[in-house]
Amino acid sequence: MTENKKNKSGFVALVGRPNVGKSTLMNNLVGQKVAITSNKPQTTRDKISGIYTTDDMQVVFVDTPGIFKPHLKLDDYMDKASISSLNDVDLVLFMVEPEKMGKGDEYIIDLLKQVKVPVFLVINKVDQVNPNNLLPIIDSYRKLDLFKEFLPISATQGVGITDLIATLHQYLPEGPDYYDPEQITDRPEYFMVAELVREQILKLTAEEVPHAAAVWVERMNQHEKGKLQIEATIYVEKDGQKGIIIGKGGKMLKQIGINSRRQIENLLGEKVNLHLWVKVQHNWRSDPSFLKQIGYDKKALS
Repeated sequence: MTENKKNKSGFVALVGRPNVGKSTLMNNLVGQKVAITSNKPQTTRDKISGIYTTDDMQVVFVDTPGIFKPHLKLDDYMDKASISSLNDVDLVLFMVEPEKMGKGDEYIIDLLKQVKVPVFLVINKVDQVNPNNLLPIIDSYRKLDLFKEFLPISATQGVGITDLIATLHQYLPEGPDYYDPEQITDRPEYFMVAELVREQILKLTAEEVPHAAAVWVERMNQHEKGKLQIEATIYVEKDGQKGIIIGKGGKMLKQIGINSRRQIENLLGEKVNLHLWVKVQHNWRSDPSFLKQIGYDKKALS
């Protein structure tokens, strides 16, 4: 008689400095895009969960905004989102790049010293470094006596992912599936749609525009001629930024719309009509009531 395999399940937080590859890793693990990525820092603004399910394990990965010292109300919100997630998970993955520990890493390490659950060090982008240079980096982190495991990976190349999954299975408690095995994220579709539009703004615009832009889906429930009608507003802080996003003769906004629609149709599996507007909301990143209005609600974190 064969023994039944015990099911493991739990919540795993991904933390680290901006742009270390947390969203890329989560998308790789889940097998589909659930968090937007870009080469610009601070891409993720909110806690997003990706759900990884196999026959004997379900892991709910919580991708947090990159942690850094706050300057604006939005920054403050993002840091609170990251730190709050560390108190209600089973494991924490601290992601770093394969380089000498920096001030930003030390800031996060101080926060991690207060965490009661096991913390793993995940060194990403190891495909970009000579293996001989990796050992001194691991040693410097080992001396902190904080990490239970040291896992070198490449989220883009898939290197070390099998070991990471096996190690998670070893540490996670026995438990039930928290979500339907088919589900890959806990976020509603309108949130994902807004994020996909924001991803295109990050990719297509430069300077201060990407981080001054927020996207809010106004309507997403009507079908006309077999297409889902989506209306969304892009908020920026200055008239000049509005001009950049609209572009000459509306060219930039049109391109943002075309690229976003493709991604949204892939996500939803249906044809979409996407209508985008651009509005100026001065200094919205420092306006608590507006942040709440477009979904950045600190109460949701407590």
